[in-house]
Amino acid sequence: MYCIVGLGNPGEEYANTRHNVGFRVVDELAKSCDTHIRRSEYRALTATLRVGRTEVLVMKPETYMNRSGESVAAALSDTGIQPADMLVVYDDVDLPLGRVRIRPDGGSGGHNGIKSIIEHLSDSGFGRLRLGVGRPESDGDMIDHVLSPFSADEAEGLELLIERGVAASKIFIADGVRAAMQVFNGLPPASAEGGSPK
Repeated sequence: MYCIVGLGNPGEEYANTRHNVGFRVVDELAKSCDTHIRRSEYRALTATLRVGRTEVLVMKPETYMNRSGESVAAALSDTGIQPADMLVVYDDVDLPLGRVRIRPDGGSGGHNGIKSIIEHLSDSGFGRLRLGVGRPESDGDMIDHVLSPFSADEAEGLELLIERGVAASKIFIADGVRAAMQVFNGLPPASAEGGSPK
């Protein structure tokens, strides 16, 4: 069994913000498998789906971003899923809109959700799918930036980002993190191309 965790903040006021693209990717992943994420457990909304023959727990922690580890640790403890079989999907301001990066492990990179998961699992050996949401044009408040919605001009880039996030998650499940890295880590951002591998 695998686990795909989308990070974000609960509540309608955050639904369309940059910080919630992790939620949006796992919602679309579930939808592509004719499933909706609405079961309440582990202080999260969850669903169980199948990608090919593989059973997958998808989850959206409802603890707010900086306490995501509480939810994730409870789920892995109960299900017996190993960190190496988990992919965490989240926003990254250091990547331009539409670009994704996949890693099998590592540090938090300053992301509070990842920091919380590492702390609660006492383990950093889980997959990460970083979704590029871009930096603000001026040196403004980064918190305001990630908690702001995407602009109308960014709609195409956002669509590409979500498509890539779903496709990368499915390759992670079917073929592993290295295969997903080979397909997606070299792709250009949204401004450089308009397509996405399926």
